[in-house]
Amino acid sequence: MVASDAQRRSIRAQAISIGLAISPFGLAFGALCAESGVGVWEALGFSSLVFGGSSQFAAVSVLADDGTVIAAVTAGLLLNLRSLAFGVSMAPSLKGSLLWRAGVSQLMIDESTAIGSSQSTHELRRYGYLWGGLSVFVLWNATTLIGVSVLSEAESLITDLGIDATIPAAFLGLIWNKLENARHRVVALIGAITALILIPITPAGIPVIAAASAIIWVRPWLVREGDNYE
Repeated sequence: MVASDAQRRSIRAQAISIGLAISPFGLAFGALCAESGVGVWEALGFSSLVFGGSSQFAAVSVLADDGTVIAAVTAGLLLNLRSLAFGVSMAPSLKGSLLWRAGVSQLMIDESTAIGSSQSTHELRRYGYLWGGLSVFVLWNATTLIGVSVLSEAESLITDLGIDATIPAAFLGLIWNKLENARHRVVALIGAITALILIPITPAGIPVIAAASAIIWVRPWLVREGDNYE
């Protein structure tokens, strides 16, 4: 079935609206970078190359707490592991050359996958995935640039306006819509408890890595026992 103009318009509108909805989180990430001493180019590198909201917040938070680069990278990678599952889901609709697939895989985020996978044909799935990914990519990077460039020139605004308080709220906002049922909430709670226990007794970065590792370990068990949590 050939996609109609109305279907394409609907997908574009949905993609742009989602991109606009996550823009405040991009500003908050830019603010975090400014507060942590991360430069403009480094912040844009995070937003264009890592391009994963929760992973970016986790990695920069580790660096802000004087954690090592290895700890920051590990934390980001662990939080981005779910992209492997997204890739399996979208692969049939993103066929092409190796170079093409490598390029579009950079857009493999929750939003692009959600828009793409909800469509009825491979053509529309690809269209939705690309529009979702590109809309978020452009707006996320633009708001990151605004956040880090404006706030790095006026660092006192971060605390004076209470912007620093929005950073953990933004991180929570990024993961909140992933907690779809009781099982997901139990997994998140286990990760949070693990981090809280380790924060006072381990070097910076270790609590984030340990929390993510605990989630990876416990999630398959909870999936098997999922009926007890519904």
